[in-house]
Amino acid sequence: MAELRDCPSCGEFFNYTGIREVCAKCAMNEEKLYEEVYRFLRKRENRSATVERIIEETGVSESLLYKWVRKGRLQPAMFPNLGYPCDKCGKLTNKGKLCASCTEDIQNELNRFEAVKEFREAIVENDKITYLSDRDRGRRRS
Repeated sequence: MAELRDCPSCGEFFNYTGIREVCAKCAMNEEKLYEEVYRFLRKRENRSATVERIIEETGVSESLLYKWVRKGRLQPAMFPNLGYPCDKCGKLTNKGKLCASCTEDIQNELNRFEAVKEFREAIVENDKITYLSDRDRGRRRS
């Protein structure tokens, strides 16, 4: 079922159906910009253009360019200098929400956390072992 929303680009109301995030008018404008960017990138000399150069040459907004890369409309495999910012550090990446170094950092932190957790569990388990002396063993038998 459609829901009434404000278009984030122009502020007009539109029926949001889950397909487009903007109104029909803005979607058409975005599509025209996409075609312009794609035509620019198809030229051999522009295939390795950086995000800054694409923005400068085509006039497209940085957020819109990142949105197309995130959604797979512009693929970094074809255009190697394309990407979008890592959610943690802002460095350009082309898959997931985090760059490779931030992903590795988080994985290392998780591994350290697991090691500490296992160490603490081992200490608790060792504290449960009771050692009896010969004197204590003699009293228990009586």
